[in-house]
Amino acid sequence: MIQLDNLELVSAHSAHAVFEMDSGLSLRIEAHAPGVFRLRCGPAAKLDDEKLNARARARQELLLARPEAIGEMSTESLVRDSGWRFVQGDITLEMHARPFRLALYRNGQLLLSTDSQFVSPFVAEVQNDQPESWGLMLGLPDNTPVYGLGETIGDFNRRGQEVVSDLPGFNYLPLAWSPQGWGVYVNTLSRVLHAPGIPDEPDTYQLFVEDGVFDLFLFASEPAEIFNQYSALTGRAGQPPLWAMGAWLVQQKGQDINEISNLAKALREQGLPLDALRLGNPSLIQFQPDRQALELDVSRLDDARRYFAQLAEEQWYACVTTFPGVLSNTPLFADLEDRGWLLCNEEGLAQVFDGVPATGGQSFGLLDLTYKDAFLFWQERHAQLIEEGASAIECKLPVELPDSVSARNGESGPLLRTLYPLLLKNALFEAVSRNKIPAEGVVLSDSLGLGSQRTPWKQLECTGNDWDAMSQVLRSALSVQASGIVTQVHDIGNPDGLSGPVDPEWYLRYLGLSVFSAGFALHANPALLPTAFDEKTQSQINTLLELRYRLIPYVLGIIEDSVRTGLPVQRMMALAFPNDARAQEFDTQFLFGPALLVAPILEPGGQVVVYLPEGEAWWDLNTGWRYEGGQSISLACALDSVPVFGREGHMLCLGPVLKHLGEFNTARILDEVWMFGMPLHNPVVMRNKIRVMQMQGSSYIKGLEGLRILQSEGLEVKRRGAEVRISRER
Repeated sequence: MIQLDNLELVSAHSAHAVFEMDSGLSLRIEAHAPGVFRLRCGPAAKLDDEKLNARARARQELLLARPEAIGEMSTESLVRDSGWRFVQGDITLEMHARPFRLALYRNGQLLLSTDSQFVSPFVAEVQNDQPESWGLMLGLPDNTPVYGLGETIGDFNRRGQEVVSDLPGFNYLPLAWSPQGWGVYVNTLSRVLHAPGIPDEPDTYQLFVEDGVFDLFLFASEPAEIFNQYSALTGRAGQPPLWAMGAWLVQQKGQDINEISNLAKALREQGLPLDALRLGNPSLIQFQPDRQALELDVSRLDDARRYFAQLAEEQWYACVTTFPGVLSNTPLFADLEDRGWLLCNEEGLAQVFDGVPATGGQSFGLLDLTYKDAFLFWQERHAQLIEEGASAIECKLPVELPDSVSARNGESGPLLRTLYPLLLKNALFEAVSRNKIPAEGVVLSDSLGLGSQRTPWKQLECTGNDWDAMSQVLRSALSVQASGIVTQVHDIGNPDGLSGPVDPEWYLRYLGLSVFSAGFALHANPALLPTAFDEKTQSQINTLLELRYRLIPYVLGIIEDSVRTGLPVQRMMALAFPNDARAQEFDTQFLFGPALLVAPILEPGGQVVVYLPEGEAWWDLNTGWRYEGGQSISLACALDSVPVFGREGHMLCLGPVLKHLGEFNTARILDEVWMFGMPLHNPVVMRNKIRVMQMQGSSYIKGLEGLRILQSEGLEVKRRGAEVRISRER
């Protein structure tokens, strides 16, 4: 272990500065983007992007959508100390030598620094003159929460928790941030351990990285801008298509494809809006047993083109399952093993995994997607299957890759566990979004990890059919979206956890929560369908589903905005209101896009206490009443509604009532506008062409021609041609 204290400035440029350190290491400081510094430390040759080989460059592209620095900084020597100051506008990074210290400032205020209680807060483990691992100790004052780092069903503040990047139980995502205005991202495929404020070191954020290069991004800004810069750096999400916003129906165990198709059509004829079928395991896309081919299972779908064409004619969409598993008892397995296309065990033979639902319980080997030919085969064949009519792809990886398993080029352990699912999802999303600009498509997955923010439609399964399960799903959704994922979608209930009739109150509350999400699916299990309930409950379900479909222009508008900015669809209170400490205590509330505050009811009885964030007023969508922010109120909420509040100065644009999205008129997507006080902001709506301008105390709006306008109390509406004027009543 060496202490990295000695620093000598080699060169300074407008975008970066280079230093020499102990043991022949170099340190490179970059102004990577406005408010973003990048620190890289390692052998000089490994820090020069122009000298990277093809494999290293390809891996860099997997992690970074924008590897080049686009910011500018000035480098200044600290006169009274052995150190330097790097300045980007109002953001400053100070670095000291002997001993090594870092400090990040914004507008002169200290945001983050190395922990002064350590003699050397930056160390490296070196073997044979080459670094193998790194440790960085950051200070973490008592009042500093840490959010992000992936999924949790407990406290969103990750202080006191250790998070390991490659172990499945941690459901890791690499972004960590604080409402106080800083964020960190360790850029590596290797193992990273985050330990913010654990009991042994409660005032320290410890970072340990097992890699030959230490590559750290520091963000200094408001949380919304941190998410913007992080997603621009690591890759924006793809755009889900319109049809995916509707309700999905999930095929159940034992149901054949005709059964699920006929059930879906019957439910739609009964007035239940449905748009997509999610065809279940075993994988519908299968390797042929005796040749290198991926085909749709003809025993379950004898004429795929005709089936998908008929669905399209009736305005249905289908998500098909796939899995990179080759059954072990087939000639193809032996052939691919000989050719080195399968992941191997320690003896160099293809690793055989126990059966999973995707393989129908049969043992299998995994296609080695780190091998270029195998990756391209997997990607190209799925692109062809999409051309044959499938609308989306579902792929889960329900197996762990032990350290004994390796890939063709020697990748194993934490590196392989991180790299493999990243390649799997990238290949499939490139397949479904091919020839679409911007990239549009759905790859349904329940796994997290590096690169997950690029592929939309992360699935959240409900663990049971009770109130605790619903609370866990909400916490999972908010924590994941607070870690850089823009969309999470829900399954309503769990068919495997049924032990009797489903509580209708629970079902309605769960559906109400899901209405204000990116998307959701209903299980085609009789006990979990709306038809399982009495006539009154079915009517209440229909009211919530009608609201969902009317919200589609807003939902898709939020997602379009999320793709541009990196902000998630459901924004936890610490992300949406970082300066309101009391708001952060109400951690199961969330901001749904910029305009709606949602307070889901998570226990029986219909009562909820809602906190309305300070600094602005809020309008109850169910009553039309206006409340000043900075207070909590207790509400009783009917079963066919959800506690939702409109943010003053915003508008909510609703579409017409639809039976399914096949009726969606892209030439006239809106029907009605709700106003929350005097309009000040352009509304969020898909393909937004509505513009708001303020002049002399009134708002002038263009783009509301032919729409019903529900103005707030005390305002009056006047129309003149294409322009609408909103002013105070006289």
